[in-house]
Amino acid sequence: MELQNNQECFVQLWLRLERTRRLLGGQYKRFSIRNVLKAWFGYEATDDFIWEVCHTASLHDDEPVYGNDILPPPSLYPRRHRELLRAIVAVKLGIGPRKVSLTELDRAYSIAFPDSTPININKKKRIKQ
Repeated sequence: MELQNNQECFVQLWLRLERTRRLLGGQYKRFSIRNVLKAWFGYEATDDFIWEVCHTASLHDDEPVYGNDILPPPSLYPRRHRELLRAIVAVKLGIGPRKVSLTELDRAYSIAFPDSTPININKKKRIKQ
């Protein structure tokens, strides 16, 4: 899969994350960052790559992120997965995590999981007059 910094790619990443969770559960493997990256990138998912993704994901999170931590389902706890997807895109494209479009990433979550609560529920919306 070709990673890009746009909404269509982000929708595919959210859906792929859920499919990977189900696949790993069916194989009796842990749903962790390390296993997700190994399933997605194969031999490219070296220890250095996994460390860089975890380090980038923990920059914008309150607590550190480790590769072997069990992840909750993305549809129930999307904020941690948003930082994970943001870090994956930033590391693979060689851009800073702030250059990843969060508005498109959040819209993609709403498209991938339409029955879930949107991620940015505390943001003020402009009222059109």
